[in-house]
Amino acid sequence: MTTILVVEDDRNTRLLTVARLKPYFEVFNSSNGLEALDILYAKHIDLIVADIMMPDMDGYELLKTLRQDKNNLPVLLLTAKQSFEDKREGFSLGTDDYMTKPVNYEELMWRINALLRRSRIAAEKKIVVGSIIVDSMTYTVVTHDQTIELPKKEFELLFKLLSYPNVIFTRRQLLDEIWGIDSESGEDTIKTHINKLRNKFKDVNEFEIVTIKGLGYKAEIKEKD
Repeated sequence: MTTILVVEDDRNTRLLTVARLKPYFEVFNSSNGLEALDILYAKHIDLIVADIMMPDMDGYELLKTLRQDKNNLPVLLLTAKQSFEDKREGFSLGTDDYMTKPVNYEELMWRINALLRRSRIAAEKKIVVGSIIVDSMTYTVVTHDQTIELPKKEFELLFKLLSYPNVIFTRRQLLDEIWGIDSESGEDTIKTHINKLRNKFKDVNEFEIVTIKGLGYKAEIKEKD
């Protein structure tokens, strides 16, 4: 079972968060960063949900310690701090997501599941959509009846979109991330590559690359009937 570590100094908030997560995960908890580190050394943890303002070692220091140790465990900071500067501090130290209190626990579940999915993709270096396998080790997409090897940019574009289903990316975002900020390619390059991908996977029922007029593109995962 997936394991979550809740790090929160307020006892009532900690117990409520643990209670909300326990039906879906194995949950450990601690009241500060130092206790959290002891648990991390003793247990396998898949994701951390941590408050920022805590005694002994706060969330920022816990996050900083993890990243200095090259620990890429997904971390979601959960805090009453709402300023842009506070969020910038958290992301600069390496947090993967940020939520402000009071917590909407339904949204917390969405965010945890999204972080776990991205972490699994990063570890396995592949995305599985139904019976289709998108493998970044070989730049191939295995469908029902064939294996399609894609050019590097086409593959990276498809992998990016499928890593974040239903998230809309602008052409500029995709161009900067995949071709590089200093690339001399224009945004029409994205359109060309999207059209190539659509043509290659026009008979695939598991996913679709959708154009959002005036915004950009997203990948939709199709539900089976």
